[in-house]
Amino acid sequence: MKRLNQQLNPTKTGCEAEKLEGDLKQRIVGQDEAVQQIINIYQTYLAGMSSPGRPIGSLLFLGPTGSGKTRLVEAMAESLVGDARAVVKIDCAEFQHSHEIAKLIGSPPGYLGHRETHPLLSQEAINQFHTEKVKLSFVLFDEIEKASDALWNLLLGILDKATLTLGDNRRVDFSQALIFMTSNLGASEMNSILRPNLGFAAGDAENRRAEGIVDEALEGKVNRAGIEAARRKFTPEFMNRIDKTVVFHPLGAKELRQILGIELRLVQQRIFANTGTAPFVFQMSDRAGDFLLREGTDMKYGARHLKRAVDRNLVHPLSNLIATGQVKAGDLVRVDYGGNGALSFFKDAENMAIEEMARISGVTLTPQTGVLAAGTAAEPVKHGAGARTGKQ
Repeated sequence: MKRLNQQLNPTKTGCEAEKLEGDLKQRIVGQDEAVQQIINIYQTYLAGMSSPGRPIGSLLFLGPTGSGKTRLVEAMAESLVGDARAVVKIDCAEFQHSHEIAKLIGSPPGYLGHRETHPLLSQEAINQFHTEKVKLSFVLFDEIEKASDALWNLLLGILDKATLTLGDNRRVDFSQALIFMTSNLGASEMNSILRPNLGFAAGDAENRRAEGIVDEALEGKVNRAGIEAARRKFTPEFMNRIDKTVVFHPLGAKELRQILGIELRLVQQRIFANTGTAPFVFQMSDRAGDFLLREGTDMKYGARHLKRAVDRNLVHPLSNLIATGQVKAGDLVRVDYGGNGALSFFKDAENMAIEEMARISGVTLTPQTGVLAAGTAAEPVKHGAGARTGKQ
């Protein structure tokens, strides 16, 4: 036996977990702590060190609407199994009364409609997105605070023993599942901490966040506000069964600018994927990008309001241009803003080669199929004339 005194690095991340981390950070902006918690759980799973007889992980995501809680779960499913819809999503607003639990577990034998009730949480339902490479289930309980006590009690068994008993006494195994719960609890308290209504502190706090300056004392207050709100709502036995509670912070101007870049690239991806053999590219000027940010910035609704602004001001006009034949395959469309409350669209080039369109839009050509795949680098909207939606 050869003795060594070699220091090891327990903070190093494996290749698969590192790839997942990169994918998540390309899709999710401003929530690094939540991403890190997911990576820790996934790394433990890959190493075979997950607790036996329990779900692989259970996380409670707290924070205001539009901060990326649900999107993070979808992004993980998209990265690992290739489909953002590979999430068993339970909308807890539909389970505000105890009798509605039958929709989840099915009615017991002897009850009217027993045979017609198909439980949402059957083994087949949670395993339907397993692949040969990744046998993981993603189960999301959205807005968990709206559910009845009966659903919380149901979750106790899932979180503790990874087992759920259906109405017909069949057992569902959750040992290969990641359990996510989201809640808006504490959102108003977080916003009041970060954005005081009175005094110079309001502008100062916003400016520091916009410049990317982290105020650890302020961040700590936000985290405590969210966790304390959850503890007031949920019982101690419920909170003790959750592996990690993560607070999602409200998005600032810097994060919203980055998210705009991601949304614009998704629009470009849709153009290549859904317009058949007629792909074209568009370029967004600084003024147009700033206009979309002004239209889409609402601190109360987060990134969702920005997405609606992109759909209303960019996607709908582009759809009209496609439908009326004003934009054809190989065209280069410049999007600008002239101060009249609407974006302006100009055709700057036509009959462009597909390789040139790929270069301009920041997409990569797939050699096997020739299909265009959108670039995913999460860059903010650039300043300077001719800012583009893809990589610069």
